[in-house]
Amino acid sequence: MARERVVIAPTAPSEEARRSVLERARRRGFSQFAVPAGDSVAALPGEVFVEWGPHGFVGPGGEPRAMIPLYRVQTPDELDHALRGGRSGSTLALEWTGDRMIPLENAIAQAAGDYEIWTVVRELRSVPGALGALEHGAHRVIVCVTSPSSVDELESLLEASVAIGLDWTVVPVRSVRPGGVGDRVIVDTTSLLAAPEGMLVGSTAAFLFHVASEAVGSRFSRPRPFRVNAGAAHSYILLADGGTKYLSELDPGDSVLAAVPGGRVRPVRVGRVKIERRPLVVVTARVGEDDRTIFLQEAETVRLSGENERIATTEIAAGVRVHGVSLSPARHLGRVVEETIIER
Repeated sequence: MARERVVIAPTAPSEEARRSVLERARRRGFSQFAVPAGDSVAALPGEVFVEWGPHGFVGPGGEPRAMIPLYRVQTPDELDHALRGGRSGSTLALEWTGDRMIPLENAIAQAAGDYEIWTVVRELRSVPGALGALEHGAHRVIVCVTSPSSVDELESLLEASVAIGLDWTVVPVRSVRPGGVGDRVIVDTTSLLAAPEGMLVGSTAAFLFHVASEAVGSRFSRPRPFRVNAGAAHSYILLADGGTKYLSELDPGDSVLAAVPGGRVRPVRVGRVKIERRPLVVVTARVGEDDRTIFLQEAETVRLSGENERIATTEIAAGVRVHGVSLSPARHLGRVVEETIIER
């Protein structure tokens, strides 16, 4: 995960302010830190500390701790000089004073996994690029953080932690009926989705149906492997961090959960949301003692994940069994809360 490669470097002007950054980062779940040599702070159990001095980093580890040199790179010659210091099993730390993406890609390619590349980032907007260069990114990204509020901004730039422990189940469809014309929402992602992947959507937070991707086309349309025709505007969709949003509130850049029923899950970013008025069908499934619904566009390319195959909304009928996930129904602004709630 991206967070596991992020090292928080408090760079506020005073030690007290740096402590505030450190404490905020700890509360937000970060556990790797680069602290100025001489600051009177200590690592808690499970944390990793390195000391940051004028010439590089010291640690982590036992005694003697390794020195990790820091090279400030602006020109191709300076990059070549830095990379000549790479040795098998060693670590190089690089800070860019000019171009940052192409030289980082060159450094990652040159290291070829033989030694680690760390990179120092002083602007938060540069963090995603440093983590994703050449798909793999730097082994460690040391992020200079000047205030506690910047910790929250950094967290919003990272890929959300993936929701785990999903309670998958297969439920019987009780009925399928016309749902009138409504605003349906297409979610296009910046990732290509496999045929078994889809998103979790439903009219209630208590149960979300698995709506399959359009990685498989129809006789009259080509595949759209980046797309899920997710449902009506009022529907909930499961985000990558386990929260929910209404489909109508999704924005480009949001991280939603792409899932294979009973299998792997991963975060994907929303690239575009497209809302159009289309004929809908209401699919009602029996979940325990309750009926749960989803409103979907009536079209051959819109499919629920059935027990054994993907089933188009033009063909689905009572008796078919479909995949979905049961969740805690009580939500406030998409987050689970403890309260009494009835959803129909």
